[in-house]
Amino acid sequence: MADQPHLYLVDGSSYIFRAYHQLPPITNKHGTPAGAVYGYTAMLWKLAKDLNESEGPTHMAVILDKSSQSHRNEIFPEYKANRPPPPEDLVPQFPLVRDATRAFSLPCIEEEGLEADDIIACYARAAADQGWKVTIVSSDKDLMQLIETRDNGADVEMYDTMKDKRIRAADVEAKFGVGPELVGDLLALMGDKVDNIPGVPGVGPKTAATLLKEYGNLENVLAHIEDITKPALKRNLTEHEAAARMSRELVELVCDAPLPEPLDDLKLDGIPAEPLRDFLEGQGFKSLLARMGGGSKTAEERGKSDDVMTSMPAALEPEQIEVDRSAYETVTSMERLNAWIEEAKAQGFVAIDTESTSLDAMGARLVGLSLATAPGKACYIPVAHGGDDLLAERPDQLELEAVLAALKPLFSADDVLKIGHNLKYDLVLLCEHDVTIAPYDDTLVMSFDLDAGKGLGGHGLDALSKKLLGHECIPFKDVCGTGKKQIPFNEVPLDKATQYAAEDADIALRLWQRFARRMAAEKVTRVYQIIDRPMVAVLARMEERGVKVDRDYLAQLSQEFAEDIAGLEEKIFDAAGGKFTIGSPQQLGNILFDKLGATGGRKGKSGNYSTDVNELERLAGEGFEVARLVLDWRQLSKLKSTYTDALQEQINPTTGRVHTSYSLAGAQTGRLSSTDPNLQNIPIRTPIGAKIRDAFIADEGMSLLSADYSQIELRLAAHMADVEPLKDAFQNGEDIHDRTAKELFGEVNKETRGRAKTVNFSILYGISAFGLANRLEIERSEAQAMIDRYFERFPGIKNYIGTTLAEVRERGFSTTLFGRKTHFENITSKMQNVRAGAERAAMNAPIQGTSADLIKRAMVRMEDALADAGLDDVKMLLQVHDELIFEVPQGQEESAAKVIREVMEGAAGPALALDVPLDVDVGWGQNWGAAH
Repeated sequence: MADQPHLYLVDGSSYIFRAYHQLPPITNKHGTPAGAVYGYTAMLWKLAKDLNESEGPTHMAVILDKSSQSHRNEIFPEYKANRPPPPEDLVPQFPLVRDATRAFSLPCIEEEGLEADDIIACYARAAADQGWKVTIVSSDKDLMQLIETRDNGADVEMYDTMKDKRIRAADVEAKFGVGPELVGDLLALMGDKVDNIPGVPGVGPKTAATLLKEYGNLENVLAHIEDITKPALKRNLTEHEAAARMSRELVELVCDAPLPEPLDDLKLDGIPAEPLRDFLEGQGFKSLLARMGGGSKTAEERGKSDDVMTSMPAALEPEQIEVDRSAYETVTSMERLNAWIEEAKAQGFVAIDTESTSLDAMGARLVGLSLATAPGKACYIPVAHGGDDLLAERPDQLELEAVLAALKPLFSADDVLKIGHNLKYDLVLLCEHDVTIAPYDDTLVMSFDLDAGKGLGGHGLDALSKKLLGHECIPFKDVCGTGKKQIPFNEVPLDKATQYAAEDADIALRLWQRFARRMAAEKVTRVYQIIDRPMVAVLARMEERGVKVDRDYLAQLSQEFAEDIAGLEEKIFDAAGGKFTIGSPQQLGNILFDKLGATGGRKGKSGNYSTDVNELERLAGEGFEVARLVLDWRQLSKLKSTYTDALQEQINPTTGRVHTSYSLAGAQTGRLSSTDPNLQNIPIRTPIGAKIRDAFIADEGMSLLSADYSQIELRLAAHMADVEPLKDAFQNGEDIHDRTAKELFGEVNKETRGRAKTVNFSILYGISAFGLANRLEIERSEAQAMIDRYFERFPGIKNYIGTTLAEVRERGFSTTLFGRKTHFENITSKMQNVRAGAERAAMNAPIQGTSADLIKRAMVRMEDALADAGLDDVKMLLQVHDELIFEVPQGQEESAAKVIREVMEGAAGPALALDVPLDVDVGWGQNWGAAH
């Protein structure tokens, strides 16, 4: 429709409570609490800015609740009786929120006797009657009744700013199983504990949707009670027929009340600067003032004013919080547990944590859970304390099944955000109990996305609490002890367990409040929301699936390795002229430098010679046989202990599979790392590595499928550095190493191609002439000439390196194509070797990080893509570097390969268009080696 008016109706009440809970206590310059006001203003500003940059509304209003009473209280006096009163420090902020709205020159509409939802409904229907487009800015399920499309061109939708998602009729049906026109009937049947709407006991969303699909609407359901075959459902509908009809009245939105202000008065004519500036200055919100440009007025114009008094610290400045552990509650009754659950539902978020018997989630038993709803307000729910002895005295605690039955709806509720630290562990642990957690925020991942590379001492909860909150959490050893005296957590007394466990949820909530306000300002929201946050659940499912390994083959391989190691030891002793402890750096250094006469050795502070891998490679290149043999001995010994021996011990006795643990915060550039076992360290291109990969096998009737990005970092380098010859080679399907050999050496043969391959990868990692000389076993001057020639033939690479380093020196961090930040605090170090190391890492971080982002984007999309193709039985098991491993039913390999290749090769879009194609090598077989 030409010139169709577009009305935005903002559910201001939800904004207020979100803002209040996302920020720590803040006071304005007058000493009045203002945290919610600050957050509300920032959120409204962002909404207006985003809309202005996109389609832009023609009309807009913010709708608020004037009071807590409406006609619904006359129908049912206990309506909303479960809702707690607003916090004391929020009450004085309500008038300031209204002032903030008007400062944006936006209508702020409220009406006595009508709830904000009713006012929104009246305006939405009135605008739709005139053929307008309407967007309701809210995620409230009650308002989903209003979504519609009419023949007169009217189009009513919702917009969830938390998820940046438009909600239309199809989304409502996908969520509830019924369209918007039946949402009221569905809510009447299932009830709503938050608003204390009774509904029909035992009828949840699935049952309600099934009934409505069969009978059409609530009245028809009630008219056909006698036709229902399930006895309990029939009985509940019969006994609660009146409650269902009353509930339908309670959820019915008022759509025909007179409009407090005419539609035309909601016309949006921009946001004049002065009212907003005056408001911000009056509150002392200097950071928001700075967004307006030009700062604040002069002192003469505005008079003297104090700075805003705020507890919003700089990114890494400790807050020095106070924690009263004695205030934490031990929950031992369902009444108290339900009270905590209702509070979480009412406010829309809750921090959670689990306690268990082991750090291995797949082998652990759940001992208890903790919740936090506000800073300092947390509880612990024990479910399995009292030890493992059946005759042991058990403390007063709730039954596990009852607790999980009560928490399960909360943990999966779409309208309640779950917050946790390292939630992947909790997801895996609770998966055994068929409990899912969604939606969620993970503060470990938020910390990594904000501060990767900064000196935080890690992204663990205890380290972050000490560094950012100035608070030391209770150490685990103080609760469970150490060594032989250590006890499992289920034997910890409840008072100590409560203080330890509830503190974890409390601190996670406080960290979330701190991180949440930084995400958008520091431009990491995108990489967090579309890449890393969804990966938590993806990795949890992969860890839970595990991968099968051949125990007998591993035992045989361990024996072979043991024999090879023994043979290497004899050769080392022969070359050294006598026996010594090969694993001792001191003895090896003495052999190499004192006995065999090697020169150029480096001694550390201990006075011993360095025998690290670089030193041994240098000496091996100089012809010292002992150094070469020790390198082989070290690799084989490590592979034996880390894989062929350890993998046998890591087979889960219940599943018969190995379950590696992935970390989203283990590698500074964003690459995934794994432990127990560390799959990233299996040699990729050696015969020994191939033998170990053969131990990973498919289950009966299945195949293992490997999908591996081909030369992805070189492809990204060609795009990011804008190197035309390399882009042309990839676009035309040429061998990139052949092309480089031709550019550098004028001819292509086995030797020049091998050297070109080494140069291609080495340059991206900032290798020096000395390093390249060692790798190619050539003179340093020849290596430098090769590097110079490379930059001459591919000047884009040199320019890219120079530009990248300059940007990192200026900003302190690098960014990937998707906005991932990696900080390099040593990039300006006065110590040359420290600075050089940071420069080498910074040089490659954007490329390696973008590569990591791409495979993560593919992994996030993969399961849905396979399901859409009818390949639900294809399971993603492992990720190693640029490779994904799947278990596929035999006979479905071709179909699965097609989908997997499409997802991986299209991982950049639609957010990013690469100048070079991504290429994926796919293979399959009965083991990983055969598939690779």
